[in-house]
Amino acid sequence: MSTVAESTGEKKRIHPQKFMMWLAMASMSMAFAGLTSGYMVREAQGNWRYYDLPAVFTWSTVVIFISSFTVHFGVRAFKKREMPKYRMLISATLLLGIAFGVMQFLGFYQLYHQLQHVRINGQVLDEVSAVRVNGNPSESFLFIIAGLHLAHFLSGIIALLIVFFKAFRTNVKVYNTTGLEITSMYWHFVDALWIYLFVFFLVNQ
Repeated sequence: MSTVAESTGEKKRIHPQKFMMWLAMASMSMAFAGLTSGYMVREAQGNWRYYDLPAVFTWSTVVIFISSFTVHFGVRAFKKREMPKYRMLISATLLLGIAFGVMQFLGFYQLYHQLQHVRINGQVLDEVSAVRVNGNPSESFLFIIAGLHLAHFLSGIIALLIVFFKAFRTNVKVYNTTGLEITSMYWHFVDALWIYLFVFFLVNQ
């Protein structure tokens, strides 16, 4: 009985690398929660530039949402040793991730130029000064949030690239899922983070 209990306890123990990833995601979530809270507090004080969220952000949200399904089923296929299916799903995830990145670039590019012809406290201006990180408070928050989001996205793409190249190795002798599961966890986090930011920007535009 004691042996069974010990083995059960070992199975329930979380992998150290996964635990570190959970801690990292928790700290990153708190950072974005703090930034978005600060955004709303500063907006209420006035002198704020408003914008209309580019439509491409909606499509990018759909794309990254689909990619969460492909990476999830990719992990399942790897565990079942269905390597052709696994390679197909990981390839699809990487392509969707790249498509998401391109759409994000287009969206923030449009937003950047839109902020040069924006509303300040409800009044439409024909033209404003150049958009910069140390300019209007709305620009500062937008640049910081977008920059951090971009850094997290690029980290996810790098992780997917590593998984992608490993998937197409000719010989797979060790079916260790830890690295793949951590990559999948992080990509789900990037997905959830963007959906949170998308809804936040949508409500506060």
